Amino acid sequence: MKNVVHVKNINIGEGKPKVCVPIMGATKKEISEELDLLQTIKVDLVEWRGDLFQEIENEISVKYMLQKINQEIPHLPLLFTFRTKGEGGGREVTLEKYKEINRFVIESKLVDLVDVELFRGKNLVKELVSFAHLHDQKVIISNHDFNQTPPRDEIISRLKLAADNGADIGKIAVMPRNDEDVLNLLSATSLVKELNHIPIVTMSMGADGLISRLSGEVFGSAITFASGKTASAPGQIEAKKLQTVLTIIHDSINKKK
Repeated sequence: MKNVVHVKNINIGEGKPKVCVPIMGATKKEISEELDLLQTIKVDLVEWRGDLFQEIENEISVKYMLQKINQEIPHLPLLFTFRTKGEGGGREVTLEKYKEINRFVIESKLVDLVDVELFRGKNLVKELVSFAHLHDQKVIISNHDFNQTPPRDEIISRLKLAADNGADIGKIAVMPRNDEDVLNLLSATSLVKELNHIPIVTMSMGADGLISRLSGEVFGSAITFASGKTASAPGQIEAKKLQTVLTIIHDSINKKK
């Protein structure tokens, strides 16, 4: 039976791909404006991109923002992500600082999921996964390649490695250079889905890879990212438009059953 990750009121890994919208503000004011917008659109979960927050190394400010996000959208699962510069994020930090920030957020118990980068180092990844699980939080182990799409077998290998390192959900995002790259990403997604280990999240970025953000229920990607006020990666479309397309695909699949 396929694994499903239950977080608050959603089951990640069954039915339509869950729509996640990132909070991308650099300041408290910008984040507040994004939270206002989130009250007006239908989403399934929210990601806070902590790497873009100017005060991310100030624990008092981080805790304040986490509390505010929870107060404004208490019904939505919250994913915390510190995306490093090497994987398309807003800043680079030492491994020690990366660990310190993530441990503080986990220990606050104000998030439901945390993103850990696959190639932050095997020991650090396993330490953060264990720490998150100790605090009853789920972990997405992720990998992002903004330069290329690795071969299909390498995509599969990285998703398997995420599972081997204790991920509740495995994620990979890649940049296509041609149509074949997009097909390889979709093919890898379908093959990993059949292994039935953990839910996976995959995407081919940019306009060329748009189909991968729409067809998760067909190929096996459990979450798709949509833009709120600002997109967090190339190719994201507005949440409202995305929900419409996902519903059309979902209804079509169910008619076949």
